[in-house]
Amino acid sequence: MNNILATMCYVDNGESFLMLKRTKKENDIHEGLTISVGGKFEAGESPEDCVIREVKEETNLDIIKPKLRGIITFPNFDGEKDWYTYVYTAPNYRGTITDDCNEGDLIWVKKSEIQNIKTWEGDYIFLDWLVQEKPFFSAKFNYKNNKFINYEVTFYE
Repeated sequence: MNNILATMCYVDNGESFLMLKRTKKENDIHEGLTISVGGKFEAGESPEDCVIREVKEETNLDIIKPKLRGIITFPNFDGEKDWYTYVYTAPNYRGTITDDCNEGDLIWVKKSEIQNIKTWEGDYIFLDWLVQEKPFFSAKFNYKNNKFINYEVTFYE
């Protein structure tokens, strides 16, 4: 089984997270959902290399010292592979957000309104951890046929 290594990043302006409403990719498992920016590792990349590159490609922003907040395992997420995802926030960034993201529409979502967006059911749980500034976490979120089943988490002080 080939596993997938990926990053998620929430650019953080203090009040809101920059998120991506997925509307433009063919055969997109995330179609119509509002999710993080980020994506899959390329050969030889560290998690930091990947998240910096992916945020630049999708948003045109340069993130500075992104903060690793946790790691989430999504077993058999797409029905074929386990996804291992490094979760970042990026409170330090520069540049101008692109108007032409090839995956959807970039939107600022107020932290107080995160629970109102349309996203994966499990995302509401870990987004709450990010908003609450919980300590570093390692979690496993189980889905079957795109339906959330349950999760496990360990927080590290």
